[in-house]
Amino acid sequence: GEKAVLNADGTATAPASAPPQVKAIIAAGNEIASKPYRYGGGHGKWNDTGYDCSGSVSYVMHAAGLLEFPLDSTGFMRWGGGGGGSWVRIYANREHVFAVIAGLRWDTSYSTDGDRTGPGWSEEMRPAGGFRLRHPLGLLAASPLS
Repeated sequence: GEKAVLNADGTATAPASAPPQVKAIIAAGNEIASKPYRYGGGHGKWNDTGYDCSGSVSYVMHAAGLLEFPLDSTGFMRWGGGGGGSWVRIYANREHVFAVIAGLRWDTSYSTDGDRTGPGWSEEMRPAGGFRLRHPLGLLAASPLS
């Protein structure tokens, strides 16, 4: 099945079959993928100079119309529905949150790219033990991840 593509410049390209919200999430991620990590970034305002983990996940969910205000990682532990969604999976615990969008990981840490210190895309998964798995409501249509 189709999955998002990680481009050489670090941006991602959504699969043609992705729902509009998924395409919006990926486009929003591409907008801030060059921003640095900044603790608390993305919480005081959507368009910030840097983003932390929950600020970057909040930013992309907001861009897709799935979130009204930024959440911290514990807020994402209770957000949406339980378990993994077919297009978007949120992994949250008390200290960190990251997402897998159409098969690519959106995260601010555990990077295989030693040059990146802020939000970005990765084809590599990270250990997910100790994370609560959530999904945005309304994105459960069949996809390459189901």
